[in-house]
Amino acid sequence: MNTPDAKQLVREYHSALDNADSATVESVLSTYTSDDWHWRGMHPFHEQYGAADVATSFFKPLLTSFSSLRRRADMFLANQNSLTGEPGIWVASMGHFIGLFDQEFLGIPATRKIIMLRYAEFNRVLDNQIVETGMFFDLIHLMHQAGLQPLPPQTGAHLVQPGPATHDGLLYEEQNPDEGRITLDLINRMIGDIAANSNADDVDAPQDATPQQELQRCWHDDMLWWGPDGIGATYTIDRYVDQHQKPFRAQLGSRVFNGHIARIAEGNYGGFFGWPNLSLTPLGGYMGLPKGPRADMRVVDMYRRDGDKLAENWIFIDVLHFLNMQGLDVLQRLQDSKRPATFQGT
Repeated sequence: MNTPDAKQLVREYHSALDNADSATVESVLSTYTSDDWHWRGMHPFHEQYGAADVATSFFKPLLTSFSSLRRRADMFLANQNSLTGEPGIWVASMGHFIGLFDQEFLGIPATRKIIMLRYAEFNRVLDNQIVETGMFFDLIHLMHQAGLQPLPPQTGAHLVQPGPATHDGLLYEEQNPDEGRITLDLINRMIGDIAANSNADDVDAPQDATPQQELQRCWHDDMLWWGPDGIGATYTIDRYVDQHQKPFRAQLGSRVFNGHIARIAEGNYGGFFGWPNLSLTPLGGYMGLPKGPRADMRVVDMYRRDGDKLAENWIFIDVLHFLNMQGLDVLQRLQDSKRPATFQGT
């Protein structure tokens, strides 16, 4: 299947979902996905197989809780997976779902007000069907919109995050393949710099470059880093180092990179997701939390390239899963208390 056809299929799938409700969504999923469709979602949904299980576990509750739910994409791109020789085309989409929060969802109280639910989605298309999906939502961001404060104050800013500053992230038409290769090479070089300049066991170990020098190789000085809620967004290299990189490297030890499931680029845009990307040990202080047992991070990264450097980065982390592995089940605490969740330690 070629890239334009894969894009068209996913666009039709998204349009059909926009017009589905809890009674019809399973039929929509069955129309566009394979019988053995492998769906990966964030905590508490995790892995599901086939339209019936995905509908029952995720989409029916979602469409019951949120009325008039519509997708507002800021980024749309596709290509073959650069990491493997697997067949098919990966199609990535990122933005927000917009809707009315009319019924409780996962214990989060309804507001009856408009919400904007951040999402990132990767779909692998093969033989005119979606056979594999990675679906990430920022549920802590949703909690904040409902007036909850499940974690201590974050180092970055809590925002409803915009799409690309250039407003050109919807790559519905075919792009110059050379531009995609440039973007992918830059993302790969950036990943290599991270590996070369972070030490898993000793954050004070000698490095080849300072954090600022490391980042300046691949990033513009006025970079925008749109982090997940619980960590937050930050702006410029210096503030990124101060508000994200330094806490991450100092407060999370024994980091192991587990690889990515898919990594693609098209035009000036690219991204990847893993399951999990990282395994690490909280040393105390990260996201205001105490020292904890080893845990995994499932992560999506989406990028915009401007010229020869990266300009913007949108991050999705399954923070609820990361916390749950440390014994802090935020959603269960909501269900048990039936009152707004506030951080109380472990």
